[in-house]
Amino acid sequence: MSDLTHLDESGAARMVDVGAKAETQREAVAIGRITMSAQAAAAIRDGLVKKGDVLAVARVAGIMAAKKTSDLIPLCHPLAISKATLDLVADDTGVAATATVALTGRTGVEMEALTAVSVALLTVYDMAKALDKAMVIEGIRLVAKTGGKSGDWAAPQG
Repeated sequence: MSDLTHLDESGAARMVDVGAKAETQREAVAIGRITMSAQAAAAIRDGLVKKGDVLAVARVAGIMAAKKTSDLIPLCHPLAISKATLDLVADDTGVAATATVALTGRTGVEMEALTAVSVALLTVYDMAKALDKAMVIEGIRLVAKTGGKSGDWAAPQG
C-alpha cells in the first residue's frame, strides 16, 4: 500500500524491523533556543531563579529524555545510548541548547537528540515561568548526524 517505512501493507502503523541492519557508530546533534525577557535571562544566568539552578536541572532533564525517547515517540526503538550530552548557554535574551547523542547500533539517534533539546527547553520554561510567561521555544532542529546506511549529513550553513 505504501512505501512509508512505518506502515505495513494494509496501512497500519508498525515499528521498522532493524534486525538485519549492520551495527555502526551513530551520532546526532540537535539545537534549539528559548527566548525570554532580559530579566528572566539574567536571573537564569546569575543563578537567581527561586526554583534552583535552571541550567543544571534542564541539562539532567534533557539527558533523561534522550534515554526515554521510545517511551514518548510511539514508533521509536528503545536504544542503548552510549553518550548523551546537553550544552546550555545562557545569554542576554535566553538559553541555547545543543544535544549530542551517540551509540553503536542498528538505528540512528536523531529523535533522541531532538527530544533532549525539547525537554531541556521545556524545563527551562517550567523553572522560569514565574519570571516570564511569554518565553518562546524555537528553532529545534537536527544539525548533524553520522553513521548508518544513509551516511553522514549536516544542515546547510546560513
